[in-house]
Amino acid sequence: MLLINCPYCGERPEPEFVYGGQAHIARPAQPAGVEAQDWADYLYRRDNVRGVHAERWRHTRGCGRFFNALRDTTTDHFLATYKVGEPRPAAGGTR
Repeated sequence: MLLINCPYCGERPEPEFVYGGQAHIARPAQPAGVEAQDWADYLYRRDNVRGVHAERWRHTRGCGRFFNALRDTTTDHFLATYKVGEPRPAAGGTR
């Protein structure tokens, strides 16, 4: 079973979590002034990397909080988890 380390609750089984998309996507400060293509890119374009990827997760069957994680998409291993608002750790960061 895959275990994910919630930065608030500790290590828990994967069925307690829901994937929330790519992490660190910033909403435009002035959405009304954004060109249509730039707005579409913000809404729909996401990186699809092979390797280490920053993702948003939610501990839905636990504390209910969102957090970020660095996950290697080639091995499905979580390299680090960290609270929303904290800077992204190095790829080999702490759990």
